Amino acid sequence: MNKGLHRFTLFVTGATLVLIVAGALVTSHDAGLAVPDWPLSFGKVFPEMTGNVFWEHGHRMVAASVGILIIVLNVLFWRYEKRIWVRRLGFVALGAVIAQGLLGGLTVIFWLPLAISAAHATLAQLLFCTLVTLSVFTSPAWSEPHAKIEEKEGTPLKFVCVASAITILIQLVIGATLRHSATWDKYLPTGLLLTHVAGAFAVTMLLGYTIITVHRRHALETYLTTPAGIAATLLVVQLCLGVAAYLTRQASPSGPQPRNPMIGITVAHVACGALVFATTIVLTLRSFRVLKPSSETAKGYQRLSAETS
Repeated sequence: MNKGLHRFTLFVTGATLVLIVAGALVTSHDAGLAVPDWPLSFGKVFPEMTGNVFWEHGHRMVAASVGILIIVLNVLFWRYEKRIWVRRLGFVALGAVIAQGLLGGLTVIFWLPLAISAAHATLAQLLFCTLVTLSVFTSPAWSEPHAKIEEKEGTPLKFVCVASAITILIQLVIGATLRHSATWDKYLPTGLLLTHVAGAFAVTMLLGYTIITVHRRHALETYLTTPAGIAATLLVVQLCLGVAAYLTRQASPSGPQPRNPMIGITVAHVACGALVFATTIVLTLRSFRVLKPSSETAKGYQRLSAETS
């Protein structure tokens, strides 16, 4: 396993998280149309970075840098990575960052339509997820031999992890739609806000059940309990940030401009949501790596296969 390739993949993954933060700063500062043209900014590659232009054009510069890094990453994959499916996943990341750039351009050209803006924010999370997955696949721990652990009776942990990841992704889509549904000087739509709260409850219940199940069934397997423990900590932080973001956001319309507490807390909420998603992805991939169906489940599959053949 090429450790240098893994470290560079981690670096690109971290840069993508910075890109998510940069995008959240643009939304929180209401700077999406500070630069009215695209792909240039006021017809220039490097305009004067004053006011909200700093946030909008800075976001574009970060996005361009991440795009270049992903291109380099793909070159390195084709040079040093022997697993074809990992190379192909690298191409998926490249396609995603290109699509992300195009969606970003469309948000400017069509004056921040909600559907495109929400899709732009959601694709950023999926790009981050893809790079987190590549970081797992290129890690030395993934290539090390692992003894298969038999699942305990009950719902397979792998399926619970997948369900948690899907629920978190849906919640991220709802959150992105909510953030782009109203500027800082207007109140958030009540229906969409309540949907986001319901989504937070669903994520808490399902991810909480996943974390408890990991520790109850496989308490001695640090390969699984470590990401589960990190996910638990991040989930608590995310819930606290969500409450704080709501309170500061509700006070925002009465101010003359976006308030720094609202901006900082909301951006942290977005970043922490991405980290919760990433940690759940790591836990899901690791569960597929080391867990095998229980003997009773395997016998059931065999009987079902015999009956249908």
